[in-house]
This record gives sequence, structure tokens and C-alpha cells, in this order.
Amino acid sequence: MRLPINIEELLSGRAVEGDRIEYKTGWNPDAIYRTICAFANDFDETGGGYIVVGVKEENGHAIRPVTGIDPNQIEPIEKDMVGFNNLIRPYFQPRLYIEVADGKTILVIKVSPGERRPYKVPDQITAKQKTYNYYIRYNSSSIIPKDEYERELINLANRMPFDDRGNDDIKLTDISPLLLHDYLVKVKSSLADISLTDHMEDVLEQMDLLEAVPEGWRIKNVAAMMFSERPDRFFRQAQIEIVLFPEGREKNPNNLIEVEPIRGSVPQMIEKTLSYLKTNIIKKQIIKPKDRAQSITFFNYPYQALEEAVVNSLYHRDWTIREPVEITVEPERISILSFSGPNHTIPMEAVQKGISLRSRRYRNRRLGEFLKELDLTEGRATGIPTIQDELKDNGSPQATIETDEERTYFLIDIPCHPDFIKEQFVLNKDVVKDVVKDVVKELSERQKIILDFVTENPALTAKQMSERMSERMSEKTGIVPRTIQRDLAELQAKGIITREGGRKEGKWIIINKKE
Repeated sequence: MRLPINIEELLSGRAVEGDRIEYKTGWNPDAIYRTICAFANDFDETGGGYIVVGVKEENGHAIRPVTGIDPNQIEPIEKDMVGFNNLIRPYFQPRLYIEVADGKTILVIKVSPGERRPYKVPDQITAKQKTYNYYIRYNSSSIIPKDEYERELINLANRMPFDDRGNDDIKLTDISPLLLHDYLVKVKSSLADISLTDHMEDVLEQMDLLEAVPEGWRIKNVAAMMFSERPDRFFRQAQIEIVLFPEGREKNPNNLIEVEPIRGSVPQMIEKTLSYLKTNIIKKQIIKPKDRAQSITFFNYPYQALEEAVVNSLYHRDWTIREPVEITVEPERISILSFSGPNHTIPMEAVQKGISLRSRRYRNRRLGEFLKELDLTEGRATGIPTIQDELKDNGSPQATIETDEERTYFLIDIPCHPDFIKEQFVLNKDVVKDVVKDVVKELSERQKIILDFVTENPALTAKQMSERMSERMSEKTGIVPRTIQRDLAELQAKGIITREGGRKEGKWIIINKKE
């Protein structure tokens, strides 16, 4: 069997949180099986864990080079594990992988969250007289749960997070070989060498993406989230919708542009959304203070803050709720709305402070594991602090978070840098070309002609522009006013033009943010 994750990424601690990895210098079945039991119980719903045998650790980190184990031990260990697995109640089978690091043989035991939890195991699995106990993870240790923790563990029976459940509707043909292979290449998994055309089922099984059922197996929901071109076929409204209000939602709710809904696998939705925001929304300013040698560079929205917010909206959303992720862009803020809200293990005070939202229950543990391996998220409870830190470094106000008492939604408002709001200057015809060059990287032919129209006659309506457009363009087909309205809204969103006055008596003005 091949390890789904690259061994170097695992040992480095970059792909998996430290409390989900335990290092053992040698084969110690008593301690190892207590940890197997704890990972299988997955008390905090973080996705199980890994036990690495043949590696010393210091402060939770692997010491390199690894010590390794004697290759002659492998076969006896495999035989022992067959018997030890039968002692776990109910029966549980971890996965054993043989890997090489620093030229030495090591063993990796991957423990997925158990489907029949809670599990118990003998305290000393090799002893003749056996005393059984439950085990859970507490920080980086495997402990016996007491009192309310034991009761809570028992209550977890038959409660499997949605992303880790099998789905009868998902078929092998719904999984894209291209998306799956691309992922395996990016995470440097040896599974990338296997032909997905002939061995798709085997690869999914080794990635723990199949759920065993009496009829055979079912593909887990997270497989469709990550590796299906159309996960919205299985999870209604699995999409991101972007709406722009150039003048603000309250000031003029009728002036809006709706971007075509963004669909695809979770990584595809993240990539497409961030690409749109980077191209159409994010702007940069460079200021050269008189008393400083170096220029100051800042953005209306720091990219890293938006990236974290977009990833979190998909990672932490409830995939059973038929609502899209909504992104609203206004002059003073970007708002990202997802459903549902943070669970009740997070105090409302922490939500209102908007600093760190640490939960003992994670809605989509497997999805988070895949995103972390792609470096799209750093781990648990880091999203909000990252956003706030990026905003602070950019000189922007802090983001605010909102939810209700029932935790039905999660809304984060990311404020625009103040200098991009208040410093706008009207430009004349002579500087229009400079505006296009300095503020916007790419404009369509139509949008460039619209700027000419605005310069020549700022009072022109969209209908009047559409009537004149065919005369200015090489193509002879008519341009409908709605198309012009869409272009005008995009030019407003990019900060190139603004509207002064009402629809009948108002006029268009070309603007530029001070550089």
C-alpha cells in the first residue's frame, strides 16, 4: 500500500497538525495501540492521526535524520497487528505503510476516524490479563476520558461528520481523474504513479475515500467536494455568488452587477473566486513620504486576508444547507456570508471580538485535511487571526464578524483601506489614457469606447451609448443597453468611473485613486 501523503510533508509537520502525529522511536505495541484507539475515537473531530515508528521527537517535532527500524522487524510487526486489531472493541483496522526517509526504513500507521466509535482497547495489549478502557487525544497525549468527557465520547456513537459519510448517489464516473491526479501530484503522493483509468477504486480506497457497506462500498462526500467537476449535483447550491454594488447596497441597491455563479470542486471554486477578486477588485497604492527613503505599498484589500476568508467560507460551511456562499463587494467593504454559523462550543463573546474562533468540533474535518495538504489553510483556529494580522499589516481596520444566537449564518466584513475610499480625484480628457494604463490592466474594446463616450459627453445614458457603440466598433451587430450597463458597473467596481447625481439628471465622471 502507498501512503496518500508525501512522507517528507508528514515529517515536516506542514501538512498535518502536531497533535495528530505521534512519533515512536521503536515498536511499542502497548503505547501504540492506546494511541490508535484515541485517534479512532476522534473526540475533537479533527480527522484521526498518524503514528510514525522509527523517529525520535523533540517538542513534538521529528528529529532528522530519522533513526529508522530494522527491516527484519516489519513482517513480525504486521503479524502482531493482525491479532492486536482483533482486541479493539469494536473491531478496528488501522492502515500500515512502509516508507523510507533519510535512507532508513520507517513505519507509518494511519488511523482514520472510526465509523463505529466509541472504541476501547486493553491498557496493556500484550498482557494476559486485560483491562479495557476508552482513550481520547488531549493535546498531543492519549488519555483515558473521565466523567463528562466519557459521556460525551459515548454520545458520539454513530455520529459521523457529513464530509466523511458515504453517499449512494456518488459514482466512480463522478470523480474526475484529472482533478484527482492533479491533487496527488501537488501533494507529492506516490499514488500519482498509479493509473486512475484502471485503478480508480483502489486509489480511492487507499485514500480512505470509500465507506464499507454490506453491498460493497460507497464513495464519501468529501471525494465529490474535492474531486468532482460538479459537486453541486450532490450538494445543492454548492457554489459562490459574487454581487457588486458600485455605489453601495444601501445608497443604490438597484445599481448592481451579478457575476456568474462560480462552481466546481472546492479547490476550483477557491481558485476561480480569488482570481476574480485579484483581477477585478484588489488595487494597490504606492506612496512616497517626504521624510522617508522607502515607499509605502498597501492595498484596498490584502490578498491573503481575502484568500483566508474565501477558504474558510467553504471549509466551515454546512454542506447540507441549500444556500450558496455569498460575496458582496461595496465601496467600503467586502462581505462574505456562509451557512451555517460557528457551533455553540465557541462563545458569542469570542465571535463578537473577532480574534480567534477555536472550536472543539469541526464540521468538515476531512475537507480541512485535504485543503491543508494543498496549503490552502494552515490548520484549526488560525483563519480569523490570519485575516486580522494581514489587515493590520496593511494599515486597514479590523474585520468584524456577525452571527445570531441560533448560529444559522456566519458573516465576515472585511473593510476597505480608508485611503481607497476618501481620496478620489476628477480627471480631464488629457489624463484618461493614463488612468486606463495605471489603474486597470485590461479593458475590453467596448469599455475603452465607453471611456471615450464619458469623456466626450458625461451625461450619456446606457441606451444612448448602446446606439452609438456599433458605429465605433468594427462589428455591425447591435449592443443592447444591458450590456453597456454591465460594462459601466464593472468600470465602477474597478474604480475607473463613478456616477454623480440621479439616473436622469446625473453624469459619469472618470476618477483615479491617488498613487
